[in-house]
Amino acid sequence: MRIPQVEMQRKFNEGRYWERLVEGEFTAVIMEHRHPSLMLANEPFCTFSQMVSYRDSQDKEIARVHQYLRPDGSIGASGRPDPKRLFEDGILYRLVKRPQK
Repeated sequence: MRIPQVEMQRKFNEGRYWERLVEGEFTAVIMEHRHPSLMLANEPFCTFSQMVSYRDSQDKEIARVHQYLRPDGSIGASGRPDPKRLFEDGILYRLVKRPQK
């Protein structure tokens, strides 16, 4: 099911997915790890752009997020991961596709 970014962020935050990862309920698997365009990202030098999969104890993906990992270990941009996918109550939520130009 495709949903708008605002709804995805609401579901992610209300479900406490990031907090549950930090608490050890999920495992983070880094899917992409690269240097972003620093001018576009507006992040410090040596910040990494990451796509991260949150997996449960059966290795099933529960959430997928994008984040900027700063050299000091903090999360850049808003200070929180940006959810892109969420598997909740048997439904896979993905972001609404942007119209192509």
